[in-house]
Amino acid sequence: MTEMASRPPDGPGPSPEALQSIVSTKLFPPREAGRLLPRDNLIARLVKARRHRCVLVHSPAGSGKTSIVAAWRRELLALGFDVVWLTLAPDDNDASRWLDYLLASFGQVDPTISRAASQLAGRGIDREAIERTLIALVRSIAERPREIVLVLDDLHLLTDAASRWALQWLLDQAPRNLHVVLVCRGAAPVSLSRLRDQQGVFELDFQDLRFSQAETDAFLQSRLGEIDRRTTRRIHELTDGWVAGLQLLSIGWSRKRDPREIRLATRGQIQDEQSFADYFEHEILSKLSKSECALLEAASICNRFCASLCAALLGKEESSARIEALLASLVTQNGFIIPVETSDRDTWYRFHPLLGEAMRARFRQRAEVQQRQCHKEAWSWFRDRGYVDEAVRHAVSADEASAAADLLDQYGQDLLARGEFRNLNSLVRRLPEQEVQSRTNLRLWMARSQLLARELDACAESLARLDADLPASDVSARFALALVKATLAVARDDTDAAMLVLPQLLHPPPGIDPASIGGRDNILSWLYMHRANYELARQVQLGASSISAGGAPLLGSPGGRLQGRCLVGLSYALEGQIIEAERIYRDALYESEQRGASCIDPACLAAALLGEALYELNDPAGALQMLEDRVDVLERVSIPDSVLRVLTVLSASHWLAGRRQEAFSYLDRLEDYALNLKLDRLLAYSVGEQVRRHLEQAEFEAAARKLTTLDEIGHRHPKSGSNLGDEIFIIVERAHVRGDLAVGRYDDAAARLVPLIEICEARGHQQIVAALQLQGAVIAKRRGMGEQAGRMTLAALRLGHRLGLVRSLLDADASAPDLVCSCGEASGVDVLLSFYVERLRDADLLTQRATPSSRRDAAESNSELLESLSERELDVIRLLAQAFPNKKIARALGLSPDTVKWHLKNIYGKLGVAGRDDAVARMRDIGWSPDVSTGRPP
Repeated sequence: MTEMASRPPDGPGPSPEALQSIVSTKLFPPREAGRLLPRDNLIARLVKARRHRCVLVHSPAGSGKTSIVAAWRRELLALGFDVVWLTLAPDDNDASRWLDYLLASFGQVDPTISRAASQLAGRGIDREAIERTLIALVRSIAERPREIVLVLDDLHLLTDAASRWALQWLLDQAPRNLHVVLVCRGAAPVSLSRLRDQQGVFELDFQDLRFSQAETDAFLQSRLGEIDRRTTRRIHELTDGWVAGLQLLSIGWSRKRDPREIRLATRGQIQDEQSFADYFEHEILSKLSKSECALLEAASICNRFCASLCAALLGKEESSARIEALLASLVTQNGFIIPVETSDRDTWYRFHPLLGEAMRARFRQRAEVQQRQCHKEAWSWFRDRGYVDEAVRHAVSADEASAAADLLDQYGQDLLARGEFRNLNSLVRRLPEQEVQSRTNLRLWMARSQLLARELDACAESLARLDADLPASDVSARFALALVKATLAVARDDTDAAMLVLPQLLHPPPGIDPASIGGRDNILSWLYMHRANYELARQVQLGASSISAGGAPLLGSPGGRLQGRCLVGLSYALEGQIIEAERIYRDALYESEQRGASCIDPACLAAALLGEALYELNDPAGALQMLEDRVDVLERVSIPDSVLRVLTVLSASHWLAGRRQEAFSYLDRLEDYALNLKLDRLLAYSVGEQVRRHLEQAEFEAAARKLTTLDEIGHRHPKSGSNLGDEIFIIVERAHVRGDLAVGRYDDAAARLVPLIEICEARGHQQIVAALQLQGAVIAKRRGMGEQAGRMTLAALRLGHRLGLVRSLLDADASAPDLVCSCGEASGVDVLLSFYVERLRDADLLTQRATPSSRRDAAESNSELLESLSERELDVIRLLAQAFPNKKIARALGLSPDTVKWHLKNIYGKLGVAGRDDAVARMRDIGWSPDVSTGRPP
């Protein structure tokens, strides 16, 4: 909900718009497949295996694995498959980083595939957070009609245990249309046993990839022209068909025209990495110029390189054009420098793995000061072009960790604004601890990352240490600290703690950036709404100094401003102005989704609030459609207040549809969420709703147990004027009112209702007041106070009409719709109120038609209803119809009074009523007339 300050950059560096945290060249295959001999046989086998769950291509370096898969990729694209490519690098051994690249690779094919999973970025790096991200990804993949192939190249470089676990999960849970291709040097770093047993794995190994004699002949002829059969046979024997060895010897052949030199050069076999390195060193590198060797050595420290980067690495005023020509020449000459497909304007290259290892070994022989200088040049080049990941890595290698920390200090806020929480955390973890601890912004971002990951205690501890270290004179940092403290309080659903920070937020120091002021305004609006000061909450967002021509606040980032608009809508909703709120939510949701990852938080907030508004406006199906697919993301991303709304609306929507088990499961989910985060207000809401649902099903013992739990929560937070205490008091008292109504304690219910309405009115909860007034009308009718019932019904209708309420009134009590309709039919009701009553009646009927398994539909089915009642229950109803009191019923049937009470509770639940008179009326409504002898209808 907040956004933190960022120090303006001071010195060379990229603009915020130029920051690039994803290395795009990893998301494309090398442009080398056509350079090797076409291998139609292998391609045909791969095409045939395209629908296997997993394709494993494993063999030593230089076997042509990547080339054959890249060639296969072209065939798959022609067949209508989507192909996702990700090349792993040694610095990808971090689960957060690996996940970001995985999502980015899917995003290259279609951004919608990874959109939902990307929304979970930064919300933890534990196994549960990883699994949530993967679940969102596979769900999106499963919804896609096309087949998708994921290629993971150089997989042997992925050694991180958490990343391997994530890959194993992806393999185990992959939907039918996802096929995973693993390209690695040795055995796969995941278990494929189960897939092998299911015939779901297709494998190519070195024996498959090695050239046959015929392929060797064809390859050498394509490279060298006419060559005698004896020589090709000799070269094939020396290399055993190993592609890299063949390429290397073909280079040597092209350089040596004297047959005697060729025989000397090919005395040893070139069938492994060491023999390759030795041969390459003596027969190839020794023939290159000094400048060419220097270029290759310097470039080897980078996972990818281009002409201008190489010019910087050489440390001279080299011409990029000359180096580009040199690189192109080396590509043509030896084939071990490989162009990489990319969306960038630069032409990027990477080394063949064997050449890269050989050149890095040579580079490590340089003096340490020279190595550091080369990394320093790389750090500066990547930094100035906005390649943050690579810049930080090279800065640390250059002993420039302080400069790297400065870069993140300057631009971390821009990464956060783009939604790249995981990436920022990963970069910060690369820095030495002392560099992080010496910078306030980095410490604040570390605390915020803990907050995003729900490590609330760790976040509080980080903030406490920072609070102790910050001097009082650093007012800007203290303001930023106060913002994070307030955000932590919101995450803990602790309005009172947030109120303690309020004085520090009211007076920001001069020079605070607009984004931080916008975040501050969001916190203030949230606090003012919890104090029932809705107009002030809106004024904060729509203040005179921050209004654009269109009426939108100008302060803050786009995401912060959209959150602010959602809060304006919420202020209307809390007052009961649901229609106005719905319009605002819809606009905010649309714009948030258009802006993508940087506006994930406002998109989630808008969706949660819109779902609640749809339910209130009697569109439970729309609420389910809005929230059900988003619930996992919403629960992980949203603040507790939003999670509360989402889960209660989902539960209520399922209840209206007659899906009792689903309704309770969402309440259980809310209870677990509240217990895990120690949020008593949310726990009270969950338990209170469970009391309500148990009462509606006449499960009185279960309701009593839950009511006891609710009372215990209330005792922990007595009504004392605090936000938390007052709200829990309202929840507890509403549950008791329902309980008293259910068992006929109408006087007790009425006594509780008066102070309950008073506190809700004081806190501005007009929506609740309208529902309570209608409950009061039900109570008055049951007490025989018909005139008072009519007055209270009219008051509830007038308030509901002004606010645009629907479900708040219809859900107030099982008999509330009947009261509403009878009031609308009374004489003297003005036309506006009469029209509103018609809308409520139509909404109630619409809900009944849409929910065939609901209570009212069950009542309309006479046979089903009567079959649900036992013989003894029908005896009780027969005596009820004769106005027998409980004791007389007990004597007539030979039962104890307690047993009669138990039967009555069951009867009320089955009939969906709350008392004796309603039970008899409901039975007569369905055409029941008691037979004195049996109690069965004639």
